[in-house]
Amino acid sequence: MLTAILVAAGDSRRVGFDKLFAAVAGRPVIAHTIDAFERADCVAEIIVVARKDRFDEMKAIIRDGNFKKVRSIIPGGKHRQDSVRAGLDHLEAGAKYVAVHDAARPLITTEQIQHVFEQCRIHAAASLAQPISDTLKYADTEFFVAGPVNRHQLYAMQTPQVFERRLIEDAYRAVYAENASVTDEVSAVERLGHKVILVPSHDFNFKITYPQDLALAEFVLTQRIRTAAT
Repeated sequence: MLTAILVAAGDSRRVGFDKLFAAVAGRPVIAHTIDAFERADCVAEIIVVARKDRFDEMKAIIRDGNFKKVRSIIPGGKHRQDSVRAGLDHLEAGAKYVAVHDAARPLITTEQIQHVFEQCRIHAAASLAQPISDTLKYADTEFFVAGPVNRHQLYAMQTPQVFERRLIEDAYRAVYAENASVTDEVSAVERLGHKVILVPSHDFNFKITYPQDLALAEFVLTQRIRTAAT
């Protein structure tokens, strides 16, 4: 059984407002994210980790979307890793696999979720990742170019990141036992010396970070909706 933990407890400081509740293609950002996991056959249940002061709005979105797989909404922590840990603490006994996904990535598709899960079942740990196509440069402290970066085999990490339950729980126990800090679950699992396979992403799956990202997400989702209707 695959349980999806949707991390939705951030404060959206760079946007200036709660981006998860911004309307995109006729629905809140978080509704698009939940919908993708709701429709994914491999997902048995969903845990939403949210800010406590937005619980009522989150419940209304789940009710209006008729999302049946959302089992619980729980409060997040101070940092992202604290929110993920809270989600892990609320897993059902029968959960065998865990997917962690940034709720601010509303463009995720059911196909991407399925592909990452399939690789996790083979390798115990898998993550969606974007191949780097831009030219990369090092910069000095004054922002002058200091040298090139070979982009060969470089990937920008995305979510979902999917793991065998035992592995991700062991990884997080080690993180907290050593008072460490991690920015994603791949980093936590790497600390155990376990390999993580990457699933290259060839579709839009960017994270809503700045206000202009909402307009691009609107365009992508609207195009997908029109394509699906034809």
